[in-house]
Amino acid sequence: MNNKNSISQARLIMEFFKKNPNRDISHPEIVDWATDKYKKRTGKIFRDPDRQIRQLHQSGYLIKIRTGIYRYDPRFVDQRQLDSFTPAQKKTIFERDKYKCVQCGMGTREGAVLHVDHVIPRDQGGKSTIDNGQTLCSRCNFLKKNLKQTESGKKMFIRMYKLAKKEGHQEVLAFVTEVLEVYEKHNVNGHIEWKK
Repeated sequence: MNNKNSISQARLIMEFFKKNPNRDISHPEIVDWATDKYKKRTGKIFRDPDRQIRQLHQSGYLIKIRTGIYRYDPRFVDQRQLDSFTPAQKKTIFERDKYKCVQCGMGTREGAVLHVDHVIPRDQGGKSTIDNGQTLCSRCNFLKKNLKQTESGKKMFIRMYKLAKKEGHQEVLAFVTEVLEVYEKHNVNGHIEWKK
């Protein structure tokens, strides 16, 4: 949300949610209202409202109830803002981790941009404590956030594996085994156990 259009678009969506707090709102209702208001106020077309909604959710301003349904809860937002790391906490975490990414070892000397990341993400109940903080470079932080999206894929392949094994479908079994081995090789979603 860096350019002026993005900021005004995000604010417009939040305007709608703030007028409708604590209500489960469907994606089409949000998009229809936002695109109409944006056109009336700016004379321009709101090109990607989905992206703005997704960013607001990822930033902790909206709660995703289920696919296509969002809610704005002011108490949740206030709590999320309280749960951010303070500058003093960030300094302590950087010092503890010797200003190096705990994943790849890159640091400021190598030109890495460093972030303080929640080990257990805030959307999974993680708190902004020193123990739940870690130093990640921007690359590893990006990978962590995006690898989370592969969890549903791994679960699906595990279900396919079990079914193919049960029903004796050797071609499908060979395919899903190969996919799951790639997950394991790269240590992606290791917390989801695949029982061979």
